[in-house]
Amino acid sequence: MKDKVANYALVGALMVGSFGLGVGVSPLKVKAETTSFSTFLQVYDLLKNEYVESKVKDTDLVYGAIRGMLSSLDDPYTRFMDPKAFQGMQDERSGSFGGIGIQIGIKDKQLTVIAPIEDTPAYKAGLKAGDRIIAIDGKQTKDMAEAEAVNLIRGPKGSAVKLTIKHDGAANSRVVAITRDNIVTKAVKAEPMKDAPEIGYIRLSTFMSNDGSAEFKAALKKLEKSKGLIIDLRGNPGGLLPNAIEIGSMFIKEGPIVQLVNRDGEKQYLKATGNVIVRADEPVVVLVDGGSASASEILSGALKDTHRATLIGTKTFGKGLVQTVHALSDGSGVAITTQKYLTAGGHDIHKKGVEPDIKVELPKVDIDKNGVPNPQQLKAFKDTQLERAKSVVKDMIAKVKNG
Repeated sequence: MKDKVANYALVGALMVGSFGLGVGVSPLKVKAETTSFSTFLQVYDLLKNEYVESKVKDTDLVYGAIRGMLSSLDDPYTRFMDPKAFQGMQDERSGSFGGIGIQIGIKDKQLTVIAPIEDTPAYKAGLKAGDRIIAIDGKQTKDMAEAEAVNLIRGPKGSAVKLTIKHDGAANSRVVAITRDNIVTKAVKAEPMKDAPEIGYIRLSTFMSNDGSAEFKAALKKLEKSKGLIIDLRGNPGGLLPNAIEIGSMFIKEGPIVQLVNRDGEKQYLKATGNVIVRADEPVVVLVDGGSASASEILSGALKDTHRATLIGTKTFGKGLVQTVHALSDGSGVAITTQKYLTAGGHDIHKKGVEPDIKVELPKVDIDKNGVPNPQQLKAFKDTQLERAKSVVKDMIAKVKNG
């Protein structure tokens, strides 16, 4: 099939949910299929008329049926959100919501921490990317819908939630009590490195903020005297697709930032906007890890494929599916996987991740059988990935200086 060049206006949309990629939130228009639907109606009527408990709520039956239908696809990213969860998703996009500051998703059919948001209760409680959430306030999460988990975890400031957590490598799980707070997501932190002031450091923690690309642009302006840049995408679970395109365009002059492939195999190229800000000869290193997902993989993949940056760290999460989000008539919503994305160079990274150019593991911190990290090792912990990034950028700066 011939490739279709996408109009950039197509991208005006959400990467939603815990860390999903979305292209549009719109009212849903459907055409009912009656061939098999009559069976559903028969069962529905039987339950309403014969089930031992007479006070069965219609919404419980309908929402349960929808969730069951979607779960049959075996796709954790195609999901239903009741009105509360759907509103929570929109609150997350606005950058302010009540909760503990955690990004979650279903991985290997288990509710999993994708990344805690920096300086939030979840982050301070020591939750890590890859932690399994076994229970929420004692309620087991096995087969629990992601939207239901979000509803249980979020709540008003000052209230508490107890998560049963199992760290990777821990024999036992442990219960962590976390007090909820108002979570205000600040996407970008920027400053010159204290021990290497010629290097600018930008921490991009999420793409979810509506102001994410504007904040990143302001960070570049703040660091315009820097001779090299380190962009930290570790633990960044994704967010708004336009942010990934716009931020990538600050480094890449032309060509695709990402490729979208639909169910018929047709491609759409989402191209750089031409708004380059960073000097073409300015060295750039990007830090990535297993918590870098979705939009983070779009940006890091584009910078790697165009040879505009060197990636350092460990392999990224590997989320390469695109969801379209529909607002439903009762205030609920549904996210449906409609496309997959390839990196700028056409690489399919779903369940594979983006490989760094230079692999650097962080020092191992031992945990006991209850998942508690060794305090002495934590105290002596050194960010080997960041140190390697500084070394690489310094070498690049010296090469540019020497021509």
